[in-house]
Amino acid sequence: MSERWRWIPNALTFLRFVLIIPFAAALLAIEYRLALGIFLLAAATDAFDGFLARQFNWKSRLGAIADPLADKALLITAYLMLTLTGVLPIWLFALVLGRDLLIVIGGLAFHYGVGRFEMEPSIPGKFNTLVQILVVLAIIVLLAGLPMPIPPWVMEAGILLVAFSAVVSGGHYLVVWGGRAWRAKRQ
Repeated sequence: MSERWRWIPNALTFLRFVLIIPFAAALLAIEYRLALGIFLLAAATDAFDGFLARQFNWKSRLGAIADPLADKALLITAYLMLTLTGVLPIWLFALVLGRDLLIVIGGLAFHYGVGRFEMEPSIPGKFNTLVQILVVLAIIVLLAGLPMPIPPWVMEAGILLVAFSAVVSGGHYLVVWGGRAWRAKRQ
């Protein structure tokens, strides 16, 4: 493929940012089928932009930063809107947001206090993201009333699983990057 198409993965990433607004509005309006469609469209753009970036080596520094931010913004929006509408408890949203803020603030503190910070997603961090996505998807499918075999207890189990994975992955990042900062300061 031609180099002139390199912009497509970044355009798809920015489309995901744009989709956050109608997704949030649909969740707030309790239009779960519409929210599900938008969520699936956002997921498709994420998969397609990743495929293009890898397949044709259309990777960029902008894409490396914007892509995970778009994913995180979509997830945080889902948890916020589901909390505002009373579907999820406030403490779960606070935990999910707190974990992400801990990582961002810790990364900035490391970068400015110790040295260059290259974010490396950990296995617990990737697992936490997967759990958050699957739980939000299951909850929206359940609320949309689609004829799918998702039992109601999935919501309660999902809440506990998200909380557990957020605590474990947040703690893991804290220990790993705190240890790196401590070792770097000792040298």
